[in-house]
Amino acid sequence: MTIDTRLRPLRTDADFETALAEYEHYFGREPEPGTEEADRFELLGVLLARYEEEHYPIEPEDPVDALTHVMETKGKSQADLAALIGAPRASEILARKRRLSLDHVRKIRAEWGVPADVLI
Repeated sequence: MTIDTRLRPLRTDADFETALAEYEHYFGREPEPGTEEADRFELLGVLLARYEEEHYPIEPEDPVDALTHVMETKGKSQADLAALIGAPRASEILARKRRLSLDHVRKIRAEWGVPADVLI
């Protein structure tokens, strides 16, 4: 049995699984930089990432959902949010009638330690 070693675009889930198995093979012994094997490892990674982006995109989390999750996790209430950014704004934001402003994001990040990129 001959194994085809040419790299080509991944078009099916079977192609993806085959490439992933080979890529994972390198985890235990990452190839020496500058070698053909290292180039193959890097190219496999690019092909796998591209396939995943095209076939299994990860949607960015909704800022209000992220804020609500943070509030639940940290034991914060709508009143806590209102104290931080103002009562009318907190209500409007949680009701999705208004977006978080950059000032709101900064305050929430500073006070509650929430990364800004989650809220934007």
